[in-house]
Amino acid sequence: MAEIRKYPVGIQTFSEIRERNYIYVDKTQYLADFIGNGYKYIFLSRPRRFGKSLFASMIHSYYEGRKELFEGLAISKKERDWTCHPVLHFDMSTAKHCAEEDLKSELDYKLTVYEEIYGCVGKNVNLNQRFQNIVKAAYEQTHQKVVLIIDEYDAPLLDVVHEEQNLSALRRIMQNFYSPIKSLDPYFEFVFLTGITKFSQLSIFSELNNLYNISMYDQYSAICGISSDELHTQMLQDVERLAEHLHISVDETFALLKKKYDGYHFSKHSDDVYNPFSLIKAFASGDIGNYWFESGTPTYIIKLLQKYNVSLRDVSGRDASVEEFDISPENMTTALPLLYQSGYLTIKHYDPMFGVYTLAYPNEEVEMGMVRSFASNYLIPASGSNSSFVVKFVKALLADDMEEALIQMRAYLAGLSYRLSNKTERDVQTIFYLLFSLIGAYVKVEEQSAHGRADIVITLPNVVYVMELKFDGSADAAIKQIDDKGYLVPYIADGKRIVKVGVNYSSEERTITDWIIK
Repeated sequence: MAEIRKYPVGIQTFSEIRERNYIYVDKTQYLADFIGNGYKYIFLSRPRRFGKSLFASMIHSYYEGRKELFEGLAISKKERDWTCHPVLHFDMSTAKHCAEEDLKSELDYKLTVYEEIYGCVGKNVNLNQRFQNIVKAAYEQTHQKVVLIIDEYDAPLLDVVHEEQNLSALRRIMQNFYSPIKSLDPYFEFVFLTGITKFSQLSIFSELNNLYNISMYDQYSAICGISSDELHTQMLQDVERLAEHLHISVDETFALLKKKYDGYHFSKHSDDVYNPFSLIKAFASGDIGNYWFESGTPTYIIKLLQKYNVSLRDVSGRDASVEEFDISPENMTTALPLLYQSGYLTIKHYDPMFGVYTLAYPNEEVEMGMVRSFASNYLIPASGSNSSFVVKFVKALLADDMEEALIQMRAYLAGLSYRLSNKTERDVQTIFYLLFSLIGAYVKVEEQSAHGRADIVITLPNVVYVMELKFDGSADAAIKQIDDKGYLVPYIADGKRIVKVGVNYSSEERTITDWIIK
């Protein structure tokens, strides 16, 4: 009989995964590395649903001395006595969407649990003083140093990162709560903090200047997520099972998973990292889906893009220094840092000569998710739906009927008419970008940036459509630009039929009004 493979969908507790024999990709060698190097204060930044909480849970089990959970794992080869330490584990994800009083109440609840364990209830009123007393009581009662784990430390702050007043108020509460950590150094064995953003480098942990941020170090690039090597070795059996479900070859399945879920890089010379949440969901369901994005787009991302007036077409392919994107949200002047730290952009290239990183979407899942989230703000027609338009447009293309495709687009834009009122050329460009990005889920579409190349290129098996769009101009002018600029030249060698398409958008009629197909 085939081995039963149990996938830990939604399970982030290390002990449960090991005790119930769920699949676990061994990451314990990283903790062994911390211990071997004598690292005491570690900070790790990674996107949501990327395995931070599972890694924190593994550390918890290790320092509780639960040797049986680590049999066969990398860290079990390291000789030690498996001493049981008191572990204070604060999961701050429970403090999302909190107002000031709600946040204080949540912290009060977390402290009360440990006060009852260590018998120091009600000795002080202030949160930070209560925190200090718990640490000291745990040390005195067990005669062992304390392990502190703060998972998703920034969760209470992310939803208000675009609101200066609320952010400041909640930040003060969290700063006060975390403030005793440095002074408690004699009582700590190990401190591990995770989050999405880097508030830690400014005000939240301003006094904790010995915090070791490993987030952009090559040797820790695959500490969370699934590396390409892990997928091809530890999870080969799962890829083979998925290939059977999809009725395609194993090589085709690897290619599909890479296109959909791979592409994350967290350092200059990072391992190739896959999204673990999406991979596990794909293996468990036997199908490929947009699982990470479907699990919810944080509202702070959309609000931040709106705050900085970000055009989606300008997000990907950005060159930036590390000082521009790996900084605290408090220092942000653009949306770039949070887009990177939240996993919507990732490192695609590093130029050592200039010290510049190229940031882009990690994979198709994230790109299409961003497009669809943005589309909900731009493309809600009075009747019909985005998906029905896309299907009609693509069907017309596949039938080699660009005339019908443009008729469908004209009708669709007319349905958006009330939303297109007073839109500028830049707004209309964004709308076309969104439309053709949605179409790109079905056929190959390249949206160019006007640097000597056509606005839109659609590539089908036997034909290439080279399209130029004009705003309050004419289709003739669009065709002339295609000819004058030589936009067809890059595609002549393909041996396919090439079709020029000039399209004009009228701001008065709020739709495309004329086009020429040659």
